[in-house]
Amino acid sequence: MAAVSLQSTSRDSLGSAEETLDRVAGGLSAQDLSTLGGELYSVLRLLESERTLLRHLADSTVPEESRTGLARALFENKIGPAAYEVVTDLVGSRWSRPSDVLYVLETLARRALLGVAEADGELDDVEDELFRFGRVLDREPELNSLLTDPSGPVDKRVELLDTVLADKARPTTRALLEQAVRSPRGRALDLAANDLAVLAAARRDRYVARVRTAVGLSQEQEQRLAETLTRMYGRQMSLQVELDESLIGGLAVEVGGELIDGSVAGRLAAAQRKLPH
Repeated sequence: MAAVSLQSTSRDSLGSAEETLDRVAGGLSAQDLSTLGGELYSVLRLLESERTLLRHLADSTVPEESRTGLARALFENKIGPAAYEVVTDLVGSRWSRPSDVLYVLETLARRALLGVAEADGELDDVEDELFRFGRVLDREPELNSLLTDPSGPVDKRVELLDTVLADKARPTTRALLEQAVRSPRGRALDLAANDLAVLAAARRDRYVARVRTAVGLSQEQEQRLAETLTRMYGRQMSLQVELDESLIGGLAVEVGGELIDGSVAGRLAAAQRKLPH
């Protein structure tokens, strides 16, 4: 997910909200998790469009009883019990900024939908589909712009997304991308897709290694590379591999902003930097 700097008060509230989500989601079926994620996204979009309401619900100077009472009037019997408990926990917490509530709602909704993929045994596939879709958008800036542009009708953007996916993506992948289209929150869709892929990898307690290679890697080569990186970083690695002919030969690996460049182009560039000017 795109980095958001939460102050200590909001970080504590995020932790509490995640604990609440884990508790209420623990016994839910994949279908119920999907419903939970969708309802949290619905609350997110409501608060995005009603900023006065958001400020009131997130204002720590307003008595907690008043805030939770308003949430009860708005959401009780309008959303399911699981979503209602998560939302009332959010409203009862303290926040540094109202916008932090939106970030946390989005985080929890994404986690609920990724729980669907995990329950269905599809988390690896969803992560891979999100990564590859992000790469497609990176190569197609006009398409990325059309899917992201908030000035266009949202239903048209969702229709375009469905046309591009063409039933080739799993339901959870589509649901996550649809919500990113409906609620871009100032981010291009390619970046949102990459953020979601990283979140999916983190759910499997893995680091993401972005690998650019001049030629395709075999399954055995990918496995050896993943094992090498796992030893280097002391944590399981999830490889996201893309072809890049500009590398000439070899490959370049990026983990958490750290670049390991073993490509011919990279070595030439490094050598050129050492030459006297």
